[in-house]
Amino acid sequence: MQNLDSIGKQIRMLREAAAMPLRKLSALLDIDQSTLSKIERDERRANIQMIEQIASIFNVDKDKLLIAFYSDIVVDEIQKESSFSEILQVAEAKIAYLRTSKKHTQ
Repeated sequence: MQNLDSIGKQIRMLREAAAMPLRKLSALLDIDQSTLSKIERDERRANIQMIEQIASIFNVDKDKLLIAFYSDIVVDEIQKESSFSEILQVAEAKIAYLRTSKKHTQ
């Protein structure tokens, strides 16, 4: 089953499950506590490097965190559009096309 929680909420759940204080994780990520707090509350977006570090720190699947990260971005961009489902279908078709056309050009 897919985890539909935002990346911020997933980070907070990982941190809390490990009984790790906010200050310790923020130090490991080399960011301010307030920045991490905003990320956990979805008021600010993490970056790819943070996601990779978090996966390593908590020994979790990086791909699952990246799926949450990128899906949050997509949701933020298209959730208010009435044709969001069609947008996702077209985007998926474009990605498939780009991947196959790159294979043929290599």
